Amino acid sequence: MTLNFDHLDELDTVAHQLLAEGRQRPVWLLDGEMGAGKTTLIKALCRALGVVSTVQSPTFSIVNEYTTHEGHSVYHFDCYRLRNEAEALDIGIEEYFASGDYCFIEWPERIMSLWPSMYYQVQLSVDADGHRMVEADIV
Repeated sequence: MTLNFDHLDELDTVAHQLLAEGRQRPVWLLDGEMGAGKTTLIKALCRALGVVSTVQSPTFSIVNEYTTHEGHSVYHFDCYRLRNEAEALDIGIEEYFASGDYCFIEWPERIMSLWPSMYYQVQLSVDADGHRMVEADIV
């Protein structure tokens, strides 16, 4: 699926479209350059899922846990500051992946050998004019 948008007010629609396609995969790998909008998209995904907690980047904590209205957990990972995959194993990332709860992962290339066999790949890009594109594939 490829989605194009120009304004952030379109992001909630994009989030709903992605969730409709990616619902069968709880682990989502979000790729994109710094500033492409990964955290902003995750905020929209969490709104669409009914998260009641404040959603913010877990840059320093590595993982944030959010709760939905129904009491389900949603996990948000930022692997940017990980020095190696052992640090991800130390926080129990494999248990999070196996939980069946949504796991949204920024900078997933830092933990490539830990990816589960099935996931939802989301690539974000923005051009010089601010046009954004989201490409998503079920793996």
